[in-house]
Amino acid sequence: MSIFTKIIAREIPADIIYEDDKIIVIKDINPKAKIHLLIIPKKEIPTINDLQEEDRDLIADMFFVAKKLAKDLWVEEWYQLHFNVWPKWGQEVMHIHLHFLSNLKEI
Repeated sequence: MSIFTKIIAREIPADIIYEDDKIIVIKDINPKAKIHLLIIPKKEIPTINDLQEEDRDLIADMFFVAKKLAKDLWVEEWYQLHFNVWPKWGQEVMHIHLHFLSNLKEI
């Protein structure tokens, strides 16, 4: 069970910014930008390489949540998104998550 699954189950506290039935968004505890959020599917999938065909809509939902966050945070033209895949490329938690970063302002 990943640390994100424990956060989703409320076993570990986190600063939750957004949540729906499929996705949770939390502040990164080691931010690399003024705004550094993690968009996490509630379904535990270790890496992008572990995605299945049935996960297509879930991944699309992650990007639509990012779009909503950008609008709600007034950073629509000032943000970046990225996935890290495997520890040697920066993935620290083996539960996919989309990084949302912006240096425009703090939240």
